[in-house]
Amino acid sequence: MTDKYAVIGNPIAHSKSPQIHKMFAEQTNQDISYEAILAPLDGFAATIERLRKEGYKGCSVTVPFKFEAFKVANEIGFEVMDALDSAHEADAVNTLVFQNNKIGGYNTDGIGLVNDIVDNRKIPLKDKRILLIGAGGAATGVLHPLLEASQSPLVIYNRTLEKAESLKKTTIQYEKFRHASLETVEFGHLGKKQFDVVINATSAGLNGSEIPLPSTIFASNALAYDMMYGRETPFIKFSREHGAQVADGLGMLVEQAAEAFFIWRGIRPNTAPVIAALQIPRQS
Repeated sequence: MTDKYAVIGNPIAHSKSPQIHKMFAEQTNQDISYEAILAPLDGFAATIERLRKEGYKGCSVTVPFKFEAFKVANEIGFEVMDALDSAHEADAVNTLVFQNNKIGGYNTDGIGLVNDIVDNRKIPLKDKRILLIGAGGAATGVLHPLLEASQSPLVIYNRTLEKAESLKKTTIQYEKFRHASLETVEFGHLGKKQFDVVINATSAGLNGSEIPLPSTIFASNALAYDMMYGRETPFIKFSREHGAQVADGLGMLVEQAAEAFFIWRGIRPNTAPVIAALQIPRQS
């Protein structure tokens, strides 16, 4: 019997997740289906309950429902993935498992991002100066793995300082991040700071909004990484014009999906052929 999975978001029509999981299933001989489902902005919990009743085994969660997914999960982490689970720390979930009338929640975004940068793009993060743009669900989901990988100062850059401060406060309450070097900066106040890695975790690319960044922000050989994928965002355009290596988030999408697939199926697919098939740009 085919096991059913889905990705839930709003918007969702652009999602490549069904294509990715179809390739994973073919590669690993898993009998699954995987579809994209548009949930009403005020109907995420109801959508999850419907899928559970219809026999789905789990789902991926994308914008704007990651905090809501954390709330519907009544177990954070099953035994199959304890080492990779950061959902409890992040209060944001991108992977749900439906099992024995329980909902398990995980966040694989951070490890997906780190794997794409370090393993696929061959850019070590240790001792790198990192700027993380945004303080919402996407930024929350990747912050802790970035801190662990870089072990160096990190700046959270957000439209409102209050939200960035809230994310910092939530992070440093955990023992392993208590002494982390975290700075918060409001949009327009970066001054002459320079960074080796600049990550856009906002949804600005969805509506073509520009992020206020100084032209001097990029250090030599800096990486500008937009977690949005499939489009030339203003952030990518700005970064390229100012000398940074640029990357979109398609590699991260594949890598986080592979971790979710492992949670669901107990087998980790090879991401390299999927990345090649999706033709991730390697522009500089």
